Amino acid sequence: MKITVIGRKCTPRDSFKEHAEKKLQKIDRFFGDSATAKVTATVEKTTQTVEITVINEGMIFRAQAKADNMNEALDDCVDLLIRQIRKNKTKLEKRLRSGAFDDYAGAEIEEEPEFELVRTKTIPVKPQSVDEAILQMNLLGHQFYMFRNAANESVAVVYRREDGGYGLIEPETEE
Repeated sequence: MKITVIGRKCTPRDSFKEHAEKKLQKIDRFFGDSATAKVTATVEKTTQTVEITVINEGMIFRAQAKADNMNEALDDCVDLLIRQIRKNKTKLEKRLRSGAFDDYAGAEIEEEPEFELVRTKTIPVKPQSVDEAILQMNLLGHQFYMFRNAANESVAVVYRREDGGYGLIEPETEE
């Protein structure tokens, strides 16, 4: 697994990078060599946040944790990732490395229930600017809003982030 450690508002120490690599070996066994992990450490006034994003064959696994200490946040984050993967074991077995769950053969794992689609909506997808889409999302009181981006005619999603900002999701175009 290729690991990248990034610092926001800080420069992570070598000891943190080594700790991250050691901890990520726990989840490396679920993936082959094609997986990439991005560890982002952020220092805020009173807390430190660690976010880990693992990308493997189009699947994205993400966890975020806050703590007083960056290493504690990293430990919590890795535990969250392992819990996510184990919880969705049956759905992920076909996509992850074969034999990845052999260590958990006898362990009790709380299985995620089957997905239950309870509602389907159809909406008109009209061309809008990103600002118009955010305004519409806020007027509806939703956490996200799908629209056709007027700038490039692709379908996109704007969403409200936990930090109060907004995010934009657009499809990656193959060239």
